[in-house]
Amino acid sequence: MWTSFLDQFIDAREDQIIAFRRHLHAHPEPSGSEHETSRHVFHALCEEGIEAKVLTSGRGVIADVGNDVAPRIAIRADMDALRIGDEKEIEYASRRPNLMHACGHDGHTAAALGAILGLQELIKSQVLPCPLNIRAIFQPAEETAMGALEMIEAGALEKVNAIIALHLDPSREVGRIGIRDGALTAACDDVEFLIEGQGGHAARPHESHDPIAAAAQLINALYLFVPRATDSNDAVVLTIGQMYAGDNSNVIPNSAHLKGTLRTLETKTRVATRETIARVAAGVAQASGTKIEVRISDGPPSVINDLGVNAVLRKAAGELLGEDKIDIITSPSMGGEDFAFYLDHVPGSMFRLGSKNGESTSYALHTPRFDIDERALIIGAKTLARAAVLWSQSASESAR
Repeated sequence: MWTSFLDQFIDAREDQIIAFRRHLHAHPEPSGSEHETSRHVFHALCEEGIEAKVLTSGRGVIADVGNDVAPRIAIRADMDALRIGDEKEIEYASRRPNLMHACGHDGHTAAALGAILGLQELIKSQVLPCPLNIRAIFQPAEETAMGALEMIEAGALEKVNAIIALHLDPSREVGRIGIRDGALTAACDDVEFLIEGQGGHAARPHESHDPIAAAAQLINALYLFVPRATDSNDAVVLTIGQMYAGDNSNVIPNSAHLKGTLRTLETKTRVATRETIARVAAGVAQASGTKIEVRISDGPPSVINDLGVNAVLRKAAGELLGEDKIDIITSPSMGGEDFAFYLDHVPGSMFRLGSKNGESTSYALHTPRFDIDERALIIGAKTLARAAVLWSQSASESAR
């Protein structure tokens, strides 16, 4: 049975997969700088005889195995780290100050590597239920929502018919996975406010148009009126995370600059909320005597899991772990994920991979003590590989 052969091979590579992840964890690179990480992935693939190429930017790797005539499914992993200091006291803790794999991308990369190695061995063994045509996409810059677009521009989706991915989940026990049909994550837009006032002496605010006072009123008004203008059944999150203004404690500055994020699930809500933000900003500008420029930049849309691909993932995980280990995710996350850009072109699905086992692996994503139970890497590799084969079977049968 091909599943037994596949699982046995991935199990035999467990130490290699874990060591690969630990190397990445100890040597993180931020979004836009994943040159060393890309070389490490490229060499790991080449050493196994897998055809791979690094993008001309030196960031991002594409690898193919199998028969390129058969329907092609892609497995995607992200590789970038975050600008967070690692506070763990372990041998593979980050060796680079204020850089850390705090979102599990090192684990995503290791699991995808394990999957592609297992699939290559399955192809060599000729214990195949159907021809396989597999592409692995190791992308940079997920955290800045640029990497998927870079990979697509470089041809990563050429002749790809479907795509799958995973995301480590420290809220879920290792040995469990989470699956959701439809919307899994939110659309994420960047929001900026440029407030131009008139500076002056801090002792005489009546002689100025204070941009800091306008910024404070703007934040309060947005937090009050955006929810009040939104149907309570529609999820919206607007958060201002950065504020820049002034250089002296006794001077009212000429300007203030706010940056934030807007998260929505529905297109109509996304459009309506943008209109509300512009209207609120105009009202605050008029009341404060300032000028407020609103800039909203499109980020990734929602990850919308394809029902057919999701069914394949559910079958793969159910056969591997048991149906009782599959959690149906009832509500989408308001987090963002640039995997959504791939889904603008091909059907695909992402699942949540449980990685928690005790206190040391229960810290949330994007925190300085985040870590995983590394057994999750093997489960992730097997689930991705099994799903790729099951999808290929179905696609081959449909093509007959």
